[in-house]
Amino acid sequence: MEYYDCFAASYANARAKFLKSAVATQKMVGGDVRSFVHPDKKAPDGGPLAIDVACFGNRKAARQALFISGTHGQEGFSGSAVQIGWMSRGGPSRLPPDTGVVMVHGLNPYGFAHFTRTTENNVDLNRNFIDRAGAAPTNQHYETLHGDLMIRQWTDAENARVDAAMARFTEAHGRDALFNTLASGQYLHPDGLMYGGKDREWSNRTLEAIVTETLGGAEKVAFIDWHTGIGDYGKPFFLCFNEAGGPLFARACDWWGKDNVDGVRPHGMERPNYTGLAFHGVQRFLGNREMCGAVIEFGTRGVNMRRVLRLDQWLRRQNGLDPDVRETLRADMMDAFCPFDGQWRMNTLASGLKLTDQAIAGLASW
Repeated sequence: MEYYDCFAASYANARAKFLKSAVATQKMVGGDVRSFVHPDKKAPDGGPLAIDVACFGNRKAARQALFISGTHGQEGFSGSAVQIGWMSRGGPSRLPPDTGVVMVHGLNPYGFAHFTRTTENNVDLNRNFIDRAGAAPTNQHYETLHGDLMIRQWTDAENARVDAAMARFTEAHGRDALFNTLASGQYLHPDGLMYGGKDREWSNRTLEAIVTETLGGAEKVAFIDWHTGIGDYGKPFFLCFNEAGGPLFARACDWWGKDNVDGVRPHGMERPNYTGLAFHGVQRFLGNREMCGAVIEFGTRGVNMRRVLRLDQWLRRQNGLDPDVRETLRADMMDAFCPFDGQWRMNTLASGLKLTDQAIAGLASW
């Protein structure tokens, strides 16, 4: 199996590869494959958008793993490749008898298909899983920065203006405060960065249905949500949101190495107070049942991803942009989220397969 057998150039091709591998594996070792089709939106080619789910192993076992790709749309190409690679290399046939695996492919199919990080409503899905029983979290510093962060034209001068505004904020409040402001999530500006939405997105509600249907009998759940951006180029970076110092956090350290999980600093800064993560949502959907795992990133451009996030949002607001300019800028953006570099893809695929196996082994011995 070569890396390009697992990576794809479009959502439609990634989905086709995933379903082909899932169905072939189902025929060999059993399992269940189903799709949750979006009721309203389509892919750019008019094809369907769907969250595809493949389940393998013992579906009644108390130990289940949940592996998600595509929470942030265009980051899905890498997570998809790991899921396809794990099936193609016979992962389901090696599962322990008392363990099951649920793979969720393309949790945000609109963003995956349309080459954007956010959903059909420009919502950052990984900030959308807040508890709606109370008021939405506040991000007061973001209120002071929102106007300065809005790019009017994609020019060096405009980006320099935004960089200067962030530099002034950093001078007043520090690098960690800026990172927290930009990354933690905000719930008032639909056209802004990290917008968590006023309501639950279709993908959010559908993930709850998937968890209810596939993990109803699970007592212990291993969790990976695949992402890209943070960390050293081509290397995995772990964001574990189990309680620091608690037994589940310690278990994640055992699975993937304490040095990799404990005390890590994204971009060398204090971890933001992320709100509304899919991690938090699945924990809530599971109730009192134990879940151990992490958001696992594969590093690309480090802190320079801030510029790419602005580009993603700017492109979404452009109507009538010259098609060649759009494709040129989109190519830059996509290379930041899933580098075209074959070595990066080989390295991340190999790492992803290893980390998947480590999580399953840790789950089986839990």
